[in-house]
Amino acid sequence: MRKEITPIFGGKKVVLVETTRAVTPFAGLAVFAEFLAKIGYRDVVAENMPIVYTSGNAIAPEETFTAFLISVAAGARRFAHTGLLRADKALQVILGISRFPTDHTIRNLFKLFTMGNVYRFFSPIWLWLIKRLPELASGYSSDLDSTVFERYGKQEGAKKGYNPRKPGRPSHHPLLAVLAEAHFVLNGWLRSGNTGTGRGVVEFLKESLAMLGEVHKVRVVRADSGFFAKELFEFLEERGLRYIVVARMTPWLKREATRVRNWRELDENYSVGEFTLEIHGWKKERRFVVVRERIREDRRATGRKLIDVPGYTFRIFATNCPNSPEEIWRDYDIRADMENRIAELKHDLGADDFCMKQFFATEAAFRSVLLLFNLLSEFQRASGMTSYRRPQTLRSTVFLCGAILGRSGHRKILHLSQAWGGLKNRMPLIDRILSYEFPTSPKLITEMRT
Repeated sequence: MRKEITPIFGGKKVVLVETTRAVTPFAGLAVFAEFLAKIGYRDVVAENMPIVYTSGNAIAPEETFTAFLISVAAGARRFAHTGLLRADKALQVILGISRFPTDHTIRNLFKLFTMGNVYRFFSPIWLWLIKRLPELASGYSSDLDSTVFERYGKQEGAKKGYNPRKPGRPSHHPLLAVLAEAHFVLNGWLRSGNTGTGRGVVEFLKESLAMLGEVHKVRVVRADSGFFAKELFEFLEERGLRYIVVARMTPWLKREATRVRNWRELDENYSVGEFTLEIHGWKKERRFVVVRERIREDRRATGRKLIDVPGYTFRIFATNCPNSPEEIWRDYDIRADMENRIAELKHDLGADDFCMKQFFATEAAFRSVLLLFNLLSEFQRASGMTSYRRPQTLRSTVFLCGAILGRSGHRKILHLSQAWGGLKNRMPLIDRILSYEFPTSPKLITEMRT
């Protein structure tokens, strides 16, 4: 069978013919598959998978789960999109599975995740990931933030709450903690849409710190004004943890900001000052750092305007760090990268698009996307990439590569297209993955010896 078509800009006819050979546009995922094999991914997922099928004809749940992760890595943003890979026989050879599950099979797997199953499956996997994080002598910066997942239809936990893009639209309101230096999602909770930003943050941090254990230190906890609450400060102080949190501009804080007299100019536009204050209901005074910025016509100033001090905007940070005010400010500004992590989860990996009626099924899918994000981050460290790349960039520069499946005797061979960078561009990544030695904390070495 053949068909001739006319090129858009003219020229000779192009002949279309069929081929019986398996073709894939995602041959570059072979590099990621090699990484998963190197870290023992299959055994960890299979050992901790709480779902068991009794039918001998069923696809193993760990294979179905992996098919979902690979689909998202390839660009799926809906469960229905995962079905596009069912015809990709060459990719299935890379994964080592004989049948690719349908989107219904993937949905049905997540529907079996109860609250207990979510905990039993993801908790040990996160501990497995955390133990391979590189150790930082100074400790990691832990950034807290929340985001809004807009929902359509009727799903459990989808409630009307804070939704700046579409006020009144039901949503979920996830809470996230990220280890900034490692581009690693330490923890994530899916919450109802009517939940306040800081609600449950103390319990959330208890769980997050328990997962870190004694293996890694936390240098500082950073958060925006949605987390400005004495309960959080008291918890962090009890644990001996440093924090920098944007202060909510209450009347008391506005008044104290206007009373600062000892401003230290950093340049012609910025000045810093500080004060201590015991807010009503608190048990002690706490330190507040103030950044004053001159309003300019050619630049949008951040912060809030105060009626008593025209011509400036103000930002106030609550902190127990001993550093100078400008160091506190610069340290917090690095937290802006947290917004990039949320954007990558939503726009590159579709974290807000995989939704089902059952709340814990949706949470299982959400945490699966977080797991994939962490695997992609570690993949970059293992393959020796010198700078962090967002998932979409990995997809376009590494994972996308046309290839044809062939045979040589009893061995299957995947012919990668040179036009897509072929094997030449990916061989160094595979070699570095194979020679990669996973960092082991001295604390773990001590434990193993004892």
